[in-house]
Amino acid sequence: MDESRPIFVQIAEQIENDIIGGALAEETQVPSTNEFAAFYRINPATALKGVNLLVDEGILYKKRGIGMFVADGAQGRLVTKRRDQFRAEFVRPLLMEAAKLGITSTQLSDMIRKEEQQ
Repeated sequence: MDESRPIFVQIAEQIENDIIGGALAEETQVPSTNEFAAFYRINPATALKGVNLLVDEGILYKKRGIGMFVADGAQGRLVTKRRDQFRAEFVRPLLMEAAKLGITSTQLSDMIRKEEQQ
């Protein structure tokens, strides 16, 4: 766990990562809040708060008396969300800094390809 960020946010991100990575397929049950609480040694209310973030986003849904499940289309929505975040947090600032330094898009692409090869 990362001490600098709320635990419930990290729980939600871990579930998101499992959905994006395919460990949690759509329409499958996710671990219970008690299982999250036991695994991470946290209060079940904290785990529930993380799960509820994803319920509010329509990523998870509850089957009464059974548990929480991954919603149909959740993986695609999460990938879109993460790509948008990536663009805002990394690509835009990268392009702004490149412009300040006079780096063209072609030069930037070349830099990225070289880094990828290393």
